Amino acid sequence: MRQERLKIWLYIAILCISGTVSLSSCSSDDDAPQTTVERIKQRGKIIVGTTGDYRPLSFCEPETGEYWGFGIEMAREIARQLDVDIVFAKTSWPTLSADVMTTPQLFDLAIGGITITDARRETMLMSDGYLANGKTILCRSSEANRFQSLADIDRPEVRVMVNPGGLNEKFANANLTHATIIVHQKNEEIPSLIAEGEADVMITEITEAPYYVQIDPRLAAPLLEKPFTHGEIGVLMQKGQEDLLQVVNNVIRRMKSDGSLRRLHEKYGLVYAY
Repeated sequence: MRQERLKIWLYIAILCISGTVSLSSCSSDDDAPQTTVERIKQRGKIIVGTTGDYRPLSFCEPETGEYWGFGIEMAREIARQLDVDIVFAKTSWPTLSADVMTTPQLFDLAIGGITITDARRETMLMSDGYLANGKTILCRSSEANRFQSLADIDRPEVRVMVNPGGLNEKFANANLTHATIIVHQKNEEIPSLIAEGEADVMITEITEAPYYVQIDPRLAAPLLEKPFTHGEIGVLMQKGQEDLLQVVNNVIRRMKSDGSLRRLHEKYGLVYAY
């Protein structure tokens, strides 16, 4: 009886071992996890997160839902390189990092006025820079001579307006300890509010200020040639997507070398620094 039990257990063990070997032999490279680029190509489209509130880098027309801007054109170049369609997904400055890092992913990458910072690089991937930027101000044309330095702005009687959650608000809180800081939810509305006297100064970027000065003669950017900070704008994505990062960087490098990035700067009236 004891021998019969041993035979049964031995038979079961052989079956288990042979089953494991069979399963192993059936596995192949097809079962390996897809890379990010493979997944995007199989899907046939790349999903791009953008705020859509930052002229002339990323703006969504409220009437049509159409996106346009410098960053939007960069995103389309990336989609062309991958030979896929493009879909834009709305994000916001307060939720940008969380939206990029969430699982499952909301989008493959984020673009449009995103400054390259060490803090972002610690938790996410950032591409090479494709646009120089720096903090500056918008104010009313009639008061351009009033604001010639950061000290001129940092006064209790000066009302400074910023959008929430981004680096503009962070800069204002860190450097304007005496001015009155007003947080307004919609970034694209702030220039008009400055022009109408709802606040005195908008903290913005050298990439954004020239556009509003051009379209609204009530506005001025007196410190455009002397930005408070210097940096670059890039593409943001989750860690673990190094293959997609390489594609993005290749697009940026190719556009720098063939002159198309310079032409894009000229189209939007932006300073070319490469």
